[in-house]
Amino acid sequence: MHKKLFIPGPVEVRQEILDQMAKPLIGHRTKEISELQRNISNNLKKLFYTENQVMLSTSSGSGFMEGAIRSCTAKKAAVFSVGAFGKRWYKMAVSNGVPADLFEVEMGQATSPQMVEEALSTGEYDLITITHNETSTGVMNPIKEIADVVKKYPEVVFCVDTVSSAAGSKIEVDQLGIDICITSTQKALGLPPGLAICTMSNKAYERAKTVKNRGLYFDMVEIYDTINKKDHQYPSTPNVSLMYALEYQLDQIMEEGLENRFARHIEMAQYVRGWAKKHFEIFADEKYLSNTLTTVKNTRGISVKDLNGELAKRGFMISNGYGDLKEKTFRIAHMADITLDEVKELIGHINEILNLEE
Repeated sequence: MHKKLFIPGPVEVRQEILDQMAKPLIGHRTKEISELQRNISNNLKKLFYTENQVMLSTSSGSGFMEGAIRSCTAKKAAVFSVGAFGKRWYKMAVSNGVPADLFEVEMGQATSPQMVEEALSTGEYDLITITHNETSTGVMNPIKEIADVVKKYPEVVFCVDTVSSAAGSKIEVDQLGIDICITSTQKALGLPPGLAICTMSNKAYERAKTVKNRGLYFDMVEIYDTINKKDHQYPSTPNVSLMYALEYQLDQIMEEGLENRFARHIEMAQYVRGWAKKHFEIFADEKYLSNTLTTVKNTRGISVKDLNGELAKRGFMISNGYGDLKEKTFRIAHMADITLDEVKELIGHINEILNLEE
């Protein structure tokens, strides 16, 4: 029995999108592949509100996260973490011998503009990483306010992880001054896992050219240069099947309308938040709540594992808490192509299983 996924990735993918991946393959050094990848790039520029270079990688979003911090840190990186995925960026830096400092907050809290100001004002850092949306805690950082601080330090390369927010929340890359904005396909884009996406500014590109040991597969300079020299082709063989699905889905997203899509995500988020506040508590600071996922504090002491077991019998799946938050919280994702009616259906089943009032 298929379980409809309300977890923070992979997400539920519509059959018509999966069908795109069954199309016959084409060579990765052909005019046809250039046209496919050019179409993808043009629509991604609209999605990210940017004129910067769009790049794809056959990897998870972590690939470009590692590539960004390794390729673009010449001096030292300031890594801001609001949960597990900010810490991962720091681990990547350390594993690659990149000098970095980790700035953490209490679980459920956001990175404040003041924290960023305090760090950058030291002059120690030439790159900063921010997690826009943290799926372990359900926090969405105040990216505009943080961006306003970063703009005061033009020598700093601004990297943002939007893996779990892009296509579900409005992210205006150029207006925010983001140099590298990273996402992947298996979250709010509503596709299977397997492709990472990023935008890269000329400033980040010029910085990367000064860094010697950038690695190979995730060398941001080589990817950037190959796209430009070979008309949107890539250094390594890409996931052509998933690119078919991405091209199709981006057309669908444009047809829905970006503002309509963002509004639908907010509507779903507000419904889940209202339910969570009525029957449990929301884990994250309510001033900084994610539009794509809600982390619920398990104030009733239910067995999240047992709840998911009962939901599975009905064809649904939510997510337990992440890491140390397992059984202390549970997470309901409301992203991609899921509708408000489907969210209401899920909540109705949870109410029945737990004997909660509507």
